[in-house]
Amino acid sequence: MKVTRTASAAFTAEFESDDELRAEHAANLSFGALALPTEESVARDTTLLVTLRGAGGGEAFVKATVVGALPGKLALAFDANPDEIVKKLVAGEEKSASQQNPWDRLRGLSQMEKMLLAVKADRSERAILAQDNDPRVLLSLLRNPRLTVDEVVRVAKSSFLNFQIADVIMKASQWMGSLDVRVALIHNPKTPPAFAMRILPTLPEAEIRAIARAGTNMALKTAALRILQGR
Repeated sequence: MKVTRTASAAFTAEFESDDELRAEHAANLSFGALALPTEESVARDTTLLVTLRGAGGGEAFVKATVVGALPGKLALAFDANPDEIVKKLVAGEEKSASQQNPWDRLRGLSQMEKMLLAVKADRSERAILAQDNDPRVLLSLLRNPRLTVDEVVRVAKSSFLNFQIADVIMKASQWMGSLDVRVALIHNPKTPPAFAMRILPTLPEAEIRAIARAGTNMALKTAALRILQGR
């Protein structure tokens, strides 16, 4: 435990590991006591404000009374709920872990929570949400003002694309100005045929030739051939 005196009647105690926290809980915290390693001298019956920090950054604030001095330690007593203190210290570690593993955190959200998050998600969260199998989440993702063109390409390629998603993309000139977005849509079998036909004439000749030669949609292949014949 790393202990720092921050004021005349205030200390900060940082647990360096979960094992250390568990050991202190078993020996002292569970009994409403705390053995504070320090060489600082504090009079008996002095009230101290102690900030406890877990290894993962969780914090708990305890008002404690000095009940005795041990070699290299101060013996403190407090009235707070020991289990609540430990819960706060461990919660910080869990929060830190969830921030480092957005996949695990997002996996535990309901679909409604994902939809609400999608509108304001950061880039790492958006990368995960773009793989969601619920079109409503993808639709919400398109409302995120920080969405980039390369992220729209991922949505356009999604096997969960539907009419509404394609329509939103098609109506956004800043996205349709990207060749990558248009190519992603036209090669997605979920894109409505009418939309694909509108995109086709905007493509470079090399892309139209590729569709005419190897496209899987016969109507689109025929349209591509007609465009090439007319050029």
